[in-house]
Amino acid sequence: MRKTVLSKLIQGERAVVLDISGGMRERLNDLGLIKGTAVTCVRKSPLGDPVAYLIRGAVIALRSEDSSCVTVKI
Repeated sequence: MRKTVLSKLIQGERAVVLDISGGMRERLNDLGLIKGTAVTCVRKSPLGDPVAYLIRGAVIALRSEDSSCVTVKI
């Protein structure tokens, strides 16, 4: 397993959340993105931002700026 940030996942790749840093922490927690949550990169937009992620059964689009604050293990 390797550690990276959520924004580095490629389409179809699955990871587990390790930590969330930065000012968006509370907002991302409200969306269900908490330590131990499985996340799948579903689709990237043509220009690469935003990216759709499957989180707890819901597809949520996040900007790269926000998803780069989430440390995950693949």
